[in-house]
Amino acid sequence: MKLHTPIMFATLLAAACSQPKVPSASITAELRGLKDSVVFISIPIADSAKTDTVPVKDGRFTWTGNITEPQKIFIGTSSRYLELFMENAAVQINGNIDSTDQVKITGSATQDAYEAYRKSIADITSQEDALYPKFEEVKDNDSAKAALEASLEALREQRHDRAKAYIKAHPESAVSVNMVADMAVMGEYASVDSLYRVLTPEAQQTATGVRLAKRLAVLKKSALGQPLIDFTQDDVDGKPVRLSDFKGKYVLLDFWASWCGPCRAENPNVLKAYNKFKDKNFTVLGVSLDDKADKWKEAIKQDGMPWMQVSDLKGWRNEVAQEYGIQAIPFSFLIDPQGIIIAKELRGAALHAKLAEILK
Repeated sequence: MKLHTPIMFATLLAAACSQPKVPSASITAELRGLKDSVVFISIPIADSAKTDTVPVKDGRFTWTGNITEPQKIFIGTSSRYLELFMENAAVQINGNIDSTDQVKITGSATQDAYEAYRKSIADITSQEDALYPKFEEVKDNDSAKAALEASLEALREQRHDRAKAYIKAHPESAVSVNMVADMAVMGEYASVDSLYRVLTPEAQQTATGVRLAKRLAVLKKSALGQPLIDFTQDDVDGKPVRLSDFKGKYVLLDFWASWCGPCRAENPNVLKAYNKFKDKNFTVLGVSLDDKADKWKEAIKQDGMPWMQVSDLKGWRNEVAQEYGIQAIPFSFLIDPQGIIIAKELRGAALHAKLAEILK
């Protein structure tokens, strides 16, 4: 046996104390009503994500790992998912899987900041929540539907203004970076880019900030005023169709899919617009994010869509959708006769109003 002198012990103790402690993150969760045997915890990394499969017993599970910076992570179950801002801290989750909006999350300062923001806009979101169910009541009344859409759009504008104010007041926050990233899913390049530039350099250089910068580069290509790059995809008969074949007309480039409920709900509105304006130098070109030809063709038949439809049947990997960064559908571009993008995301009454304005 070797004996160590007091000096040697002191040296060893000092060396041990000088070793940097590796911070760790942990989750302890109880989700009543959760019957699954596992959950999936997904952490975004670069352009992908690291997903851990975590065992569940009686609705309880634990997880440990490392979070390099505060960021949003996702917990997926067989029927729904939770999202939360995670950091290197001990986080507790408690609630019912059937009421995910009421789940209590504690231990993460970033999540606390996000919850505080949510409370600050509750006066707006509660009004929005009250209006959505009314669409069923007015589905056959165009004027009432337009009024309802206008009310919701006004509330969305208010919510957007609150978000902009928050980002400007907290340019260093992970919550702010994620807000801008959420806007970039379907937002217009100029407005999203202006808010990105408000963020501190440190926030821009986080993993989420770097992904956001890449997203903005894609959005820039499909910004208002830009020419839509030509493409070719096959129609339902396997014949190639080029976007430039429609040059000289106003074209609604409509991204949709047979499996997309909101898309199918919007199709009758697009059909109404097509029938109203098809004799005024206007047409529609549908681009489907389907991956099964039979389901795509059946949906076209069921919804009675007479305009040209194309797809490469690659689902979300549709090459045109990837080129322009389509991350949510339905999504549309309105292109003028020269091939320039003049409007986006025209749905409901807004589509009819814009077409009436330009096709007098």
